[in-house]
Amino acid sequence: MSEHISTWVENPQAPMHTGSGDLYVTIGTQLQDPDRPTFRRLADDHLAWLKKVLVAPAGMGAARHKLTDTGTAILDGPPGSGRTSMARVLLREYDLGAGVFHELLPDEEDELSLSNPALVGTGDRLLLDLSAATAVQWAAVRADLSALRKAVQEHHAHLVVVMPYGLPLDPDLQYYRIKIDPPDGLQVFRRHLRIHGVPYEPAPTVTAFLAESRPIREIADFADLVRRAREAASTEEGFAQWCETACKARDDRRVEIATLVARLREGPQRALLLTVAMLHGAHADSIHRAAQLLLHTLKSPPEEQPLLECKDVAERLSEISAGAEPDGHVHFTELDYDAAVRAHFWDHMPDLRQPLGTWVARSVESSGPYVPRELRNGLVARLAEQYLRTGRGEGLAFLAENWSTTPASRPRLEAAVHALTCGLNDPAQGRNFRQWIYQWCAHRQLKGEFAQVLVQVCADVIAASHPDQALFRLYHLARREQGTTRALQALVDLVATSGRLRRRLLDRLARSPLSPAELRIFLPACDPDPLSTPYDNGHALIEENGARKSLTNGWRAVLKELPHAEWHPYAQRWLHTATDAGHRGDLLLDLLVGAADRCEDRRGTAFAALYASARAAERTPPHGTARAAATTNRLLQKISAAQGLGLPAAPPPTTSSGGSTP
Repeated sequence: MSEHISTWVENPQAPMHTGSGDLYVTIGTQLQDPDRPTFRRLADDHLAWLKKVLVAPAGMGAARHKLTDTGTAILDGPPGSGRTSMARVLLREYDLGAGVFHELLPDEEDELSLSNPALVGTGDRLLLDLSAATAVQWAAVRADLSALRKAVQEHHAHLVVVMPYGLPLDPDLQYYRIKIDPPDGLQVFRRHLRIHGVPYEPAPTVTAFLAESRPIREIADFADLVRRAREAASTEEGFAQWCETACKARDDRRVEIATLVARLREGPQRALLLTVAMLHGAHADSIHRAAQLLLHTLKSPPEEQPLLECKDVAERLSEISAGAEPDGHVHFTELDYDAAVRAHFWDHMPDLRQPLGTWVARSVESSGPYVPRELRNGLVARLAEQYLRTGRGEGLAFLAENWSTTPASRPRLEAAVHALTCGLNDPAQGRNFRQWIYQWCAHRQLKGEFAQVLVQVCADVIAASHPDQALFRLYHLARREQGTTRALQALVDLVATSGRLRRRLLDRLARSPLSPAELRIFLPACDPDPLSTPYDNGHALIEENGARKSLTNGWRAVLKELPHAEWHPYAQRWLHTATDAGHRGDLLLDLLVGAADRCEDRRGTAFAALYASARAAERTPPHGTARAAATTNRLLQKISAAQGLGLPAAPPPTTSSGGSTP
């Protein structure tokens, strides 16, 4: 997540890095920010950005028509052709307000088989990215694609498959295959420059760069370097000079940096060099304090020289090829020099890695006018960059856990969320981070505030592209949480976005032991409004046999295990909804009565409690007391029928306030 990362992401997770610089995530919980963006908006923002920068590869029009006509398109193109970004843009065009976007992960924990129709919800937009799949994995997926396509058609959904390049496709699937060719490199370069607000001019450096066949992401990287070269250039320099600077920044600087570090023998010099690289662009005051903190963290002895005889900051910066701008912000004189310095210290001084984590945790807790959240997040992202660049994702995950379990301030918790976000967004290691997070959520004993960090990561990062995985991770957090309902609320918010997700949660609950903790998830998850609202070809969840079975099992356990006072508000909501839900209102009442009827030795008590809730519900009717009383009468008739009794007498009249007369 360094500044070298471009605006083009070939295989992004979410929230995504969609521009130059670092990725910043706004987080909540005790950290709670009421204005933070939802996972849906984060995903939509990224897709909007992709649409803006995408130069359509050859074949995009054909893919669009195929997706419109059949609901399925299989993209076949070489790596670097923009096929995955194109797939995401195509799916964004079919966002009609129903369903959710989600990436299918057929070989990951908690994921359904591709042949399972429960995988697809009405209006869903599904991405199956198999661009990196092996021949064995691709063969296994091909066997299930026909069943998946059928479910997609039945649910008016859309599916885009990115197939592995060079592997075979079954004859019956050839109709859906679209050949993708890379767009013109110069067009890609100019499009990115235009988005950055940089005017294009012909330049020999650009011609030489584009003479080779390059992946789109590499071209986007170069355009971003040109933008940053312009920002750092003097007013006399022009486009050609910006491009030359950008090309130089792409060179391997390992020998150059090694020579500089060897020349800087003193601890304070090296501490300043590393601090500028980690906080590149920060104010000189922040750089100075952070460098002193780094020396303290490393237990370096303090300087003994009298204060007025010490070198000033300007002189010390000049020794490391850096300087402060008129506004006091510090930069190296060479573009992307900071990334090379960070890589050198990480690769060649391995004993620094653990103290760097401690230093970053202490640094993010610094305060002052020159320490904004963006600076703290940038510092965390640059540390995460080194872990991920060298394949040490597990070390980064452990660091985030450690930051959250020690006495944690809000900045430390924010840093933990940001570190995990960087790991989840990494194309090579994102899957590992999702698996580690699952283990934490489902099985590990969580200490400190780490559970709240995981809630935020699941709700705002994983849910953006993998809502099913977020669902099950939040479920495990919710059933284990104590003293808070943050995981439960995040889970309820997530299932409110999709009838399919609500069905999956109800099914998961029905297959659980339904402990009191799980019943406290069930009650808000079985909100009668979305259950009785048509969403799938005119049908509602309450009309599905599987959903009714799950709901009946849940309500039966509620009536047997929980005190009346705890479930009464939810039953009251069911009764109010039943008053105005037509024939689906009868289904709601039938389900409650059926659940009570299955309470065995507590049948009579359960029926009496339901009737008491109905009478109490008459006091707060949204549709008038007469209609509420009619609902109570319908419930009583169903209870009598379940008990094998005749029709009951009419209920006693009610007062104008909704209560019964004495």
